[in-house]
Amino acid sequence: MSGMPTAPYQEFARTVLGYEFKEIQLLVTALTHRSYVNEHKKSVSEHNERLEFLGDAVLELAVTDYLFANYDEPEGTLTSWRAALVRTESIGEAGDKLGYESLLRMSKGEKQGSERARQQILANSFEAVIGAIYLERGYEDAEKFIQKHITSKLKTIIEEGSWRDPKSHLQEVSQRIDSATPQYKVLEEVGPDHDKVFTLGVYVAGRQMGKGSGHSKQIAQQIAAKAALKKYQSMSSDTTD
Repeated sequence: MSGMPTAPYQEFARTVLGYEFKEIQLLVTALTHRSYVNEHKKSVSEHNERLEFLGDAVLELAVTDYLFANYDEPEGTLTSWRAALVRTESIGEAGDKLGYESLLRMSKGEKQGSERARQQILANSFEAVIGAIYLERGYEDAEKFIQKHITSKLKTIIEEGSWRDPKSHLQEVSQRIDSATPQYKVLEEVGPDHDKVFTLGVYVAGRQMGKGSGHSKQIAQQIAAKAALKKYQSMSSDTTD
């Protein structure tokens, strides 16, 4: 490893993952982005995409195992729950909480990238870490890791209804409460064409119920719908009180 210090990676494995790696290079590779290899071609040859590919498969199997064993629900519901658990935002958030960002090896350009790019790198690295654990420790330990950091979120996801598509859910709620269909309007567009940010508002019966911003109109609509659902929930709580 060309004299590269591995102590921080072994410390992370020991204190966060709960065991030492016999092949610490697996963990180092799991936390190496392709851009870092491109900047250090003479000293580094491996990045984390192959481990990410493996970890993604292990993650999906472990989540599927868990759902099948613990919930007697229709296929469509289980599929939606699984999608909510393994989506980029959920995995990126789990990676953020693990605190390995300081150990990520990436190019200077990637370090200065957007929040969206950061979230994607954290998510990809989380899957690569799963792949490394699977190769180092086997499926059982990888499954325990996934249960601790991913499937443990399911109860909250079900309670909040965040596993449902926000736009479809909002339409059901708005039609039930206001007998009206949500309408989405672009409020603002900023930035160059290659990195534009859209801000959209969602309106129900003429009232703005939520607002959201994103790098596509679809993402902004989803965020606006989530905000509107929270507003409906708040209105419901106020009425109950």
